[in-house]
Amino acid sequence: MVLETFSQPQKNLGITLLSQRELDKMRRVGKLAANLLDYLESMVKPGISTQELNDRAARWMRDRGAIAATLGYAPPGHPPFTGSICTSINEVVCHGIPSRNQILQDGDIINIDVTPILDGYHGDTSRTFLVGNVSQQARKLVQVTEESMLRGIAEIKPGARVGDIGAAIQKYAEANGFSVVRELTGHGVGRKFHTKPEIPHFGRPGKGLKLRTGMVFTVEPMINQGTRHLKFLKDGWTVITRDRQLSAQFEHTVAVTETGFEILTVS
Repeated sequence: MVLETFSQPQKNLGITLLSQRELDKMRRVGKLAANLLDYLESMVKPGISTQELNDRAARWMRDRGAIAATLGYAPPGHPPFTGSICTSINEVVCHGIPSRNQILQDGDIINIDVTPILDGYHGDTSRTFLVGNVSQQARKLVQVTEESMLRGIAEIKPGARVGDIGAAIQKYAEANGFSVVRELTGHGVGRKFHTKPEIPHFGRPGKGLKLRTGMVFTVEPMINQGTRHLKFLKDGWTVITRDRQLSAQFEHTVAVTETGFEILTVS
C-alpha cells in the first residue's frame, strides 16, 4: 500500500534495521501476502464486484490467523479505510476502495494491494491483473510496470543509493512511452505499516539515501499511460490519473542483504 508522499531526501534517521529473527517473520508474512494474491487471481473475472474480492480476502486472512492492516487504517489527514484490500481499476492509481457497486468489466485492469499482519509484522504486496480481453496498450502498460519494478529491485545492495532504484524504474518506463508517478513512494515496513525510508520511483543514479543491510522497504512503482499527474478524490483515499488514462502498479517488499537483496513477498 502506498502512503508516503515524496519529500526532500531524508537523513538516515528513524530507519529500523531488522534482525534475522525479524526477517524470518517478514518472510512468513510476505509469503502469506503473495499466496493471498495467488488465491484472488482466479476470481478476477468480468462480473465480480470488488467488494466480493474484499470479502473473500478478509475470510482467507482470518482463516490463517492474519488480519488486514488496511481495515480501519486512519493516518493523519485520512478517514478510516473501509476495505481489507485496495482495489484500483483502470485510471485509479492507488487506494481504490472496494464496493458492491463496482463490478469488473471485460477489458479492465485492476491492481489488488494486500497487507496482512501476522505475528505483529506486515506483508505488503500488489499486482495488476488483466480482466478478460484487454487491449494491447493496456497489456503493454502492465508488462512494463512489472518489469520496471524488477529493474528497480535489481539495483538494491548495501552501499547503493535510493536514487539508483528510482532511476532504473524511470528509465525503463519512459523508454516505453509511459510516465512515472512522483507524488507517492515506496516505504519502510515491518512492525509498522509505513516507516522510513521513502523510496521514490524516479531519480538519479548515485543520489539519495545509502542502503544498508537489514533495511526492509517496498518498491511499488505506479506507471501511467498518459501524463504522470494525479487527482486526489474527496473520499480521502482514492487517487486517479488527471487525464483519466490507465495506471498500473506492482509492489514487492524487499530486504537489503549482505550481498544484494531478497524479495520477501513471493509465493
